Amino acid sequence: MSDLDTNISATALKALNVLDFVGEQRRPVTVADVATGIDADRATAYRMLMTLVQSGYVQKAADAKHYRLTFKVLSLARHLVGEDERAGRILSCLRAISDETGETVHYSVLERDAAVLVYRAKGTQRVAVDFQIGDRSPLHCSSIGKVLLAFRDVRITEAIIAAGLAKVAPNTITDPDELRRSLARVRADGYAYDDLEFAPDMRCVALPVFENGGEVPGGIAISGPASRFDLDKLAVLRVVVQRHAANLSRELGGIL
Repeated sequence: MSDLDTNISATALKALNVLDFVGEQRRPVTVADVATGIDADRATAYRMLMTLVQSGYVQKAADAKHYRLTFKVLSLARHLVGEDERAGRILSCLRAISDETGETVHYSVLERDAAVLVYRAKGTQRVAVDFQIGDRSPLHCSSIGKVLLAFRDVRITEAIIAAGLAKVAPNTITDPDELRRSLARVRADGYAYDDLEFAPDMRCVALPVFENGGEVPGGIAISGPASRFDLDKLAVLRVVVQRHAANLSRELGGIL
């Protein structure tokens, strides 16, 4: 902690790390789980959990040994994904793509070291990849992550590389130079594929959505099981998403 900004509370950071950890789990957690998850002793983990319980963001289960998030977290984020005019345009675009393709369609934004899903339109396909609002995807191995990286300052890419490119699937890019070349292709082509890079049985396609000043706050992606999504299928979906993403970019002032 010696390099921690003196204006930053180390205690608050620990509590937020606990909140992150509890939120990432798909089941209630124990004090021991939290201690391991945030690399702290049990006393610290318990103190942070009690702080979050008191503030209403975490609650004890009936057995008094397990903890989970409360719905107060949703209230905290409601304005981020509220139905304003911009959100309405994005959701309308996603629904149009979903209606045309039958696939579930996602809109994600860059948040620190991950792509975060903030809007979705559910498709009609029975066999699908079911990502949920709030799910986070690594930047170096997902199609949407590569799209968001490709149109950002190169320093963000270098920070991701410096943190390590973890191999999570058969085709994950782990070589820094290969990632740099891949992002250059995304900038040139205007889209990105994930070919068994994030999961061994999934392929995805993503395209950027441009807004005022040519910025790319987010992008649109479609993911599916490899059994249905071969590279030819990705190319067909790309053409559809490209058309709708261009229209949305015009509506949001990113393309004149």
